[in-house]
Amino acid sequence: MGNGINAILNILVGLRNKFIKQRMLIACVFSLIALCLWAGNQSVLRIRKNVKREMVYIINSDATLGDEVQHPGITILRGHVRLRHKGMYMSCDSAFLNEKTNNFDAFGDVNIRQGDTLHITSDFLYYDGMTEVAKLRRNVKMKNRNTTLVTDSLDYNRIQDKAYYFEGGTLFDKDNVLVSDWGEYSPATKMAVFNYNVRLINKRMTLATDTLKYSTLTGIATILGDSRIDTKQDHIRTRRGWYNTRNDRSKLTSRSEITTETGRKLIGDTVYYDKKKAFSEAYGNVILTDTINKMIFTGGYCNYNDALLNAMATRKALVVDYSQGDTVYLHADTLKMKTFNVRTDSAFRQLFAYHKVRVFRNDVQGVCDSLFFSSKDTCMHMYKDPVLWHDGQQMLGEEIQVFFNDSTIKRAHIIEQALSVEKKDSLHYNQVTGKDMFMYFTKGDLRRTDVIGNVRIGFYPQEKDSVLTGFNRSEAGIMNIYIELKKMKRIVLITQPVGVLYPMAMIPQDKYYLDNFAWFDYMRPRDKNDVFEWRGKKKGTELKDQGRKDVPLPNRGLLLKGKAKEPEIKQKD
Repeated sequence: MGNGINAILNILVGLRNKFIKQRMLIACVFSLIALCLWAGNQSVLRIRKNVKREMVYIINSDATLGDEVQHPGITILRGHVRLRHKGMYMSCDSAFLNEKTNNFDAFGDVNIRQGDTLHITSDFLYYDGMTEVAKLRRNVKMKNRNTTLVTDSLDYNRIQDKAYYFEGGTLFDKDNVLVSDWGEYSPATKMAVFNYNVRLINKRMTLATDTLKYSTLTGIATILGDSRIDTKQDHIRTRRGWYNTRNDRSKLTSRSEITTETGRKLIGDTVYYDKKKAFSEAYGNVILTDTINKMIFTGGYCNYNDALLNAMATRKALVVDYSQGDTVYLHADTLKMKTFNVRTDSAFRQLFAYHKVRVFRNDVQGVCDSLFFSSKDTCMHMYKDPVLWHDGQQMLGEEIQVFFNDSTIKRAHIIEQALSVEKKDSLHYNQVTGKDMFMYFTKGDLRRTDVIGNVRIGFYPQEKDSVLTGFNRSEAGIMNIYIELKKMKRIVLITQPVGVLYPMAMIPQDKYYLDNFAWFDYMRPRDKNDVFEWRGKKKGTELKDQGRKDVPLPNRGLLLKGKAKEPEIKQKD
C-alpha cells in the first residue's frame, strides 16, 4: 500500500506545477487518499481484534539468554523454568521460547499441570500456544485422577481435551490394564479408544481385540470388532457388545459364543453373560451344546447355569440327545433341564418338556402334551394323550413310560386306557386294549406284551406266507402275547377267557374294530424336521378324562429362570 501512495504523491506534485490553479481538484484527491488510509487502518484493527491470542508467560527462569545468530527470535530459558498458558502450568530444566509464534520447546524433567486432576510428565515437550497442542516425547506419563497413561509419544490437544498416542501405550486404572499400538484418551469424558493389538487385562479376565472403547469412569469396555474374552471358567468370542469389567456382566451381539470349562457352548444373536452367577442367556437362533451329557438345545431363547448345570429353551425349542446309540430329537414349546448331584460320580439330569411335545428317533416316535425324562433310570414319561410308535406298532394311554438301554428301547409301560394297534393293511388291524400294558423288547424288537385288567383283543392269525386266516375277538382278565420275527406267535389268556374266531369272509362289519380303536398315523413324526409341525388328535378322539397325572415340575428357581423375557441389563450396572 505504501508504494501506491508514493506513486499518487508524485503525480500530484506534477499536477501542482502545471495546474496550480486547480487547487480544488488536488484537495479532492488528497481527501480521497486520506479516506483510503483511514479505511485500511480500520480493517487492520478489526483483524487484530478478531485474533484473541494469549501469550505464553514466563513465571520463572534462573537464566534468560538470547542468541540471534544461532537462534534468531528465540529466548533461551535455563534452570527451574516455569511457564503458564491459559490455566496450564509447565515446568522443565530448559526451554526455547519463541514469543513471536507463541510456542516453545521444553527439555528435561518436563511437567504439565492443568487444574487439580491432570498431570503429565516427559523428557521433551513441544507446545504451540496458538493451536494449544502439546507434543510430548520419551517416558511420557499422563495421570488423570485414578487413570494413568504411559507411552513414548503423546499428542495432547487442549481445545479438544484429547490425548493421542501412536507408537504403543498402556493405560492403567483401578480395575484394568489396557495395552494397544494406538490410543486416544479424553480426561474430561474419561473415555478411551484403542486400536491395533488391544489387550484389556485384570485378575479375572483378558480381552483381546483390535478396536475397543473403554470408560475409566464406569469400567465398561465397548467391543467394536472381532474379540476374545478369556476367564478361568469361560471363553467368549464376539464382534459387538459391551463388557462391564467391575461386575463381570455383559451384553454381546453379532452371533457371539460362550464356551465353558465344563464343556458347554452357547451361541446366539444376542448373548447376556453374568460371570459371578455363572449364568448366560441368549436370543435369536440359539444353540446350546452340552458335550458332557451329549445334548444340544436350540431355540429362539436359551439360558444356562454353569454352576448348577441347569438349562432352558423356548421359542421353537429343540433338544437333540446323542448320548445313546441313536439320536433323539425332541421338540416342545418349552424345554428345561435340571442336574442333580452336580460334579459328582452320581450326577444325573432330568428333562422337562411342556406342551405340544413331538419326539423322533429312528426306532421310536412319540407325541404328547408333556414329557419328563430322567437319566438316572433312562425312563421317558409321556403325559396327556400320549401316542407312541415303534415300527408298525402304535401304543397309547393316559400315561406312557418308556425305558431305554444304551442304544435301543428296553420296555414300555402304558398306564390306564391302554391300547396297542398294529396295521396289517388299510382294512385290517391287530388290536389289544386293557387297563395296563407292559411291552418288552430285545435288541429293539418287540418280543412280549402283558395286558392286565379288562383285556380285549382283536387279531388276525397268519400263515407262514403272511396270509390272514381269520379274525379272533377275545376277552380276559390277563393276557400274554409272545412275538417272534415281528409276528404274533402265541397268545395266553388267563382268568375266564372268552373268544370267537371269525373266518376272513365272515367277519361282521361291526366286529373289525374294538370300540376304543383309534389310528393316529397322521400325527406321527416322519423325520427330525417334522417334530416342529404340531398335529394334535382330531376332535372327539381324545381319551376320556379319568383324573390323569400331570408332568412333574422342576423347582421354583428353574421356573423363574425360564421366563423368556429379555432382561433390562444396562451398562451402568
